Amino acid sequence: MQTPRDVLTPNSLSLLQSVVDAGSFAAAARQLGLVPSAVTYRVRQIEDALDVLLFDRASRQARLTEAGAELLREGARLLQEIDAVSNRVRRVATGWEPQFTLAVDTVVSLSTVMDLVQAFYEQQPPTRLRLRHETLSGTLEALTSGQADLALGIPMESGSATGLQTRAMGDLAFVYAVAPHHALASAAEPLTDEMLQRHRAVAAADSVPRGSGLTFGLMAGQDVLTVPTMHAKLEAQLRGLGGGFVPEPMASAHVKAGRLVLKQVERSTRTARLYYAWRSPRSGPGRALQWWLGQLESRTTREALLHRHDAAW
Repeated sequence: MQTPRDVLTPNSLSLLQSVVDAGSFAAAARQLGLVPSAVTYRVRQIEDALDVLLFDRASRQARLTEAGAELLREGARLLQEIDAVSNRVRRVATGWEPQFTLAVDTVVSLSTVMDLVQAFYEQQPPTRLRLRHETLSGTLEALTSGQADLALGIPMESGSATGLQTRAMGDLAFVYAVAPHHALASAAEPLTDEMLQRHRAVAAADSVPRGSGLTFGLMAGQDVLTVPTMHAKLEAQLRGLGGGFVPEPMASAHVKAGRLVLKQVERSTRTARLYYAWRSPRSGPGRALQWWLGQLESRTTREALLHRHDAAW
């Protein structure tokens, strides 16, 4: 006896649709250039394999049962997917990667990344795009571990990593900020390390899966609230849950609105040089990687990725 996999072919699904469209087995046979018994036999084969009745034999017309109607609905979807796979395979043969993964550090402007994603899809590529949100050294780790093809916002140069290419994105200034109702908001400046240590710090956790990862601006013995992303860190500081250094472009709108207060600190302020990096396939870069690298050649795009942040997210 044949199995469902044997009988559920594009040809058999088309045959069933022909019977429905023609209104009877005989009419479908005439349109297909077959004898009626051949159409009846092929429909019976499908029914036997599925162990269901697809047509109501009590009706003079070719009326589908509920099971038959469901089969044709799903069959139409399967035929569309077959066409889509065929188109995708043809496109991939032209040099597009089947999947392209982008690791984006949480200090990078997500709205700018989404603008680039939209522009990428306007090329109608066959490539499936995947975004990963990472923090600190986790952004580079996603790349070196093979989980990403391109990383944005790496906080250190990765030229020593085998098979990676690195380019500078730009410099990102960090400022110390607290909520207006935080105890440090009205403290005399510059804030000393001793003053900072008496208050809770908010830290964005390094997303690297192994080891302790990178930390910046924390002092031994200081109470710390650790959150997963830079956006979560900013949210915590807006609520007065602690203080800490945040990217100036992310804080500026909140400072102007009075939701954050910038404080001068005794320790030197921090400016980080951030990079983007990618893996270099032996066969050469695919068309998706080429497209993204082409966008990153624009200084305007790089600046937007680091400095264009919305006040809300």
